Amino acid sequence: MAENSLRARVLDIARDAGAQRVGVAWFDYHHRTGWSLHGEEWFHAASTIKVPVLLGVFAAVEAGRFAPHSRIHVRNRFLSVADGEPFRVEPERDANAVVHAALGRTMKVSELAHHMIATSSNLATNLLVDIVGIENIQRTLDDHDLTGIELRRGVEDEAAWRVGINNRITAQGLVAALRLIDEGRAVSPDASREMLDILHAQEFRGGIPAGLPDEARVANKTGEMSTVAHDAGIVYLPDREPYVLAILTEWSPEGVGRRRAIAGISRAVFEFVTEGDGHG
Repeated sequence: MAENSLRARVLDIARDAGAQRVGVAWFDYHHRTGWSLHGEEWFHAASTIKVPVLLGVFAAVEAGRFAPHSRIHVRNRFLSVADGEPFRVEPERDANAVVHAALGRTMKVSELAHHMIATSSNLATNLLVDIVGIENIQRTLDDHDLTGIELRRGVEDEAAWRVGINNRITAQGLVAALRLIDEGRAVSPDASREMLDILHAQEFRGGIPAGLPDEARVANKTGEMSTVAHDAGIVYLPDREPYVLAILTEWSPEGVGRRRAIAGISRAVFEFVTEGDGHG
């Protein structure tokens, strides 16, 4: 399948599903090649922003600011970056109930990091963003020369959203961040391995993994809200080196079939990348 055919197939899948925009990027270690379609275009990050937050958390641990076993008081009160007014993460809008159930108690940094990624806990994310600091997380991204990622606020900061202060991401930026982790260059080799373990614990598998054969293992992070649906991950297959893939999509609030479209694009990329490898 020529690259133009892959481009046409991805656009057809997105159009047929009703997506308004799509951005795709991948890098294949096996053939040392990469490709993108609108890979430099900005999208609302939704929960994919939790990957760069994870980088910031492990950089803070590496710097000795706290340890993975350090205990954090679980509270549900944060200050908006827009006006300094308090806001909270509504339990019914969060994907995880475990962290909310711990209100008033403490949880380990390692537990919060796990729930931020594996179960996409917004409350865990904001607790970690608070203790690390947005500026420090962004500094970590800058130290690794990561572009295409903008962290500007915590999640569920409605006051910031109303004035256009949002976290943004590009497909190429997500691929670059995941490559750092897979290559052991994110903070340190040990930190990279720990982050990879957390990404492998991802519980949401309806996007990239759903388009792959059963023998595939995927370390990924999804992100979904009313107008976007994303997935980005590292795909491991038997008898070949992995590839890194990011799929970003934008929709009308009424759009349906989002995960099916991402799974379809994932399948198209898989077939292109592994053509001639003997995978089916």
